[in-house]
Amino acid sequence: MRRISLDDFRSALAGRQAGPLGRYRYFSVLVPLVERGGELCVLFEARSDSLRRQPGETGFPGGSVEAGETPLECAVRETGEELGIPREDIEIIGELDYIRTYSDFTLYSFLGAVSEDACGALRLNPAEVKDVFLVPVSFFMESEPLVYRCDVVPAVGDDFPYGRIQQDGAYRWRSGSAVVPIYTFEGRAIWGLTARIVMNLAEMLRQPAPRAGGDNAGADGYFSQG
Repeated sequence: MRRISLDDFRSALAGRQAGPLGRYRYFSVLVPLVERGGELCVLFEARSDSLRRQPGETGFPGGSVEAGETPLECAVRETGEELGIPREDIEIIGELDYIRTYSDFTLYSFLGAVSEDACGALRLNPAEVKDVFLVPVSFFMESEPLVYRCDVVPAVGDDFPYGRIQQDGAYRWRSGSAVVPIYTFEGRAIWGLTARIVMNLAEMLRQPAPRAGGDNAGADGYFSQG
């Protein structure tokens, strides 16, 4: 075997960008805000019933981040493909907190303003979107969702080679938890990751804005990463 030197590590890491260890997926959505009748609303879409995953569920326009594009570019592209809203009709307000899931994917989200005229001229892609609806922002500010919490426990079978790691079958595997908020608006269920995004958005709006130049400026802002 060849003797490994520090120069080998220097060469291996030179110009290399670190990334997640393992196979992860990245998705991104746009959270569209629309002013209707003087009231600010959140635009939701109901997924097509013909989709293989989550048919008929409520969500935001978005999808898988493709190679060579940023999460923001993905959210804007998917909004155009699903709802027919062009980039020039979207004002990006800021990036929201992202979500890392126990099922090995990260969900990015961006808050964007869409004019009422653009909202009235939507061209829904029937292969992906069944219909759309608006919910006043005030509903999320004034309503608390039902929150269901569940444990996420590794499913490790009896055939795991505990002897190879000098452990017995009583090894305590690390578990996690999942939070599933559920809103109901006029017979529509808004739940899961979509509900987590709007619940977090409402919580940010309830918090006082950080003082410009203050000690907490940039640390607890509305669109800080968490």
